[in-house]
Amino acid sequence: MTNTTIAATMRAISQDTHGSPEVLKEVELPRPVPGLNEILVAVRAAGVNPTDWWNRAQAMTVDRLPLVLGWDVSGVVEAVGTGVTLFKPGDEVFGMLPYPHGVGSHAEYVTAPARAFAHKPAGIDHVQAGALPLAALTAYQALVDTADVQPGQRVLIHAAAGGVGHLAVQIAKSRGAYVIGTASAAKHDFLRSLGADEAIDYRTVDFTEAVEDIDVVLDSVSLDAAARARSLAVLRPGGTLVSILPVPIDPDELADIAERGIRFEILLVEADRAGIQAIADLVATGALRAHLEAAFPLAEAAKAHALGETGRTTGKIVLIVEGQ
Repeated sequence: MTNTTIAATMRAISQDTHGSPEVLKEVELPRPVPGLNEILVAVRAAGVNPTDWWNRAQAMTVDRLPLVLGWDVSGVVEAVGTGVTLFKPGDEVFGMLPYPHGVGSHAEYVTAPARAFAHKPAGIDHVQAGALPLAALTAYQALVDTADVQPGQRVLIHAAAGGVGHLAVQIAKSRGAYVIGTASAAKHDFLRSLGADEAIDYRTVDFTEAVEDIDVVLDSVSLDAAARARSLAVLRPGGTLVSILPVPIDPDELADIAERGIRFEILLVEADRAGIQAIADLVATGALRAHLEAAFPLAEAAKAHALGETGRTTGKIVLIVEGQ
């Protein structure tokens, strides 16, 4: 009888309202059941990303309450739904729940389409794997799928020591690019350890005066036209600016960018089996690894959010699910 009770419910971090990290509470919820083409994953670790604390504070990409946040998953397949052929119970997997509406990995169990996952690389643990999916897919889809970075190209990565940024540095290097990253001076050694060729202290140096003839800019910081204009200024004609911030853009600004011969794209990350497998392959060859700023037990999700919101972390924050 006890086993049935445990199997029927799970711990999760939920919120009934938007607000500060204190709105996050541990609750008991029914354990989900995998549907057609879905797998049930016993979560071992789940990353925390800016989109988590943005959606906690206000309805951004997910507009529903109560809400269990979390898109990153690393864990063990508990059960499979009808139609699944890629995985079996007991397989270790990692992936990203379909963004934005497939949210809910900050819990002991989660269901998701099987093809949002790949087998977890054997050389890393669940905490490392749980840090990767959303941030690494964002970087990969921006640099590889969108910008098609080529060997020898000059790539500028803003916030290069952050969650997406530090993975983007490694992915760009794996493509043979010359990589320049912006970060505070204290993080320059870290960037060089990832393979960055140059590091610019954004606090003391105007990057528009320090670099030129850039082929690709990965922008996670520019919220307005004035900020974007600075990145556009260092791009060569024919270059590409990829923003990962889904902010509205004035049509006149878009027209001006196009007249300058620059390609501008706004990317919103998608669950992608080919992408997550490519990330797994990079991890397996040693070309990609997540740096962990901190790991918290699931019950301390509010602390993880508070740390992330400081904007001063290096790499990723992860929630560890205990008791599995």
